[in-house]
Amino acid sequence: MNEDFRDEIAQLEARSETLRESIERCRKFSLAAKLAIAGGAVWIVLGTLSLVGYTSETTIAAIAAMIIGTVLLGSNSTTWTQAEAALRETEAMRTDLIGRMELRVVGEDTPTLH
Repeated sequence: MNEDFRDEIAQLEARSETLRESIERCRKFSLAAKLAIAGGAVWIVLGTLSLVGYTSETTIAAIAAMIIGTVLLGSNSTTWTQAEAALRETEAMRTDLIGRMELRVVGEDTPTLH
């Protein structure tokens, strides 16, 4: 019976690792999205202050970067939330399985060698 638990625990640990990797990717996407939003906003402000060459093309590109960043941030946020919830559930299942295993504490009922 413990062998079945071990197999299930190994599968849950693999799933946890996959979810952790997904969460890490979400962090990177979140950073990229925030940089796109900030970059677009900064470009518009700099163009308005005439600190960089102002053209309609660069303004449209800056607005597009802000929109794309906002959409990516929102979509990524949902994925991140779902991955974290799945990770908590997976780890709870793993903890439950470990708790149900009939584990022996080393030192209890073990013959001593002299």
